[in-house]
Amino acid sequence: MKLTSTSFSDGQKIPGDFAFCLPDPVHHVCLGKNLNPQLAWSNVPAGTRSFVLICHDPDVPSQGDDVNQEGRSVPAALPRVDFFHWVLIDLPATLAEIGEGEFSHVVTPRGKPGPQAAHGSRQGINNYTDWFAGDHDMQGDYHGYDGPCPPWNDEIVHRYVFTLYALDTERLPVEGRFGGPEVRAAMHGHILAEASLQGSFTLNPALG
Repeated sequence: MKLTSTSFSDGQKIPGDFAFCLPDPVHHVCLGKNLNPQLAWSNVPAGTRSFVLICHDPDVPSQGDDVNQEGRSVPAALPRVDFFHWVLIDLPATLAEIGEGEFSHVVTPRGKPGPQAAHGSRQGINNYTDWFAGDHDMQGDYHGYDGPCPPWNDEIVHRYVFTLYALDTERLPVEGRFGGPEVRAAMHGHILAEASLQGSFTLNPALG
């Protein structure tokens, strides 16, 4: 199976149109267009009954003490954890492409609604749900795609991995409120094939 995109090239920088935040010379960051990238896939295995798409950042700081703090930086040596940016399940087996901006075209304070989405699919919550949990103006359940917004003082460039899974089941057995860990667990034993694309992004002017 092969996954491609006209929005960015595998292994290259993700353009700002697909980011939650952009660099700002005065305030460090400002809100971006937050478009979901175009994605297309081919060479799908026989027996595929649905697809799952996950986008995650494996480079998120495991501790937030230094994140976005003036006069400090997030050390490159700090252990990193996964941050899920998009969890999309139950995509029909007849589908071969997701359009640019089809699932997200703006930053939505308090999050986009879900889980029901286009093409009869369902979208889980992403980790902005946790990130904004204590923010009165932004807190909520963030369903669907929300793009890159790594710490502006991080010493490393973040990677964003889009992975498409072909499954042997039409509907993934998760219900209610779900996210990346629940979907990864539910897919176990149902994956026929997978394909990935990786892009990078930073808000640190020293790395840009």
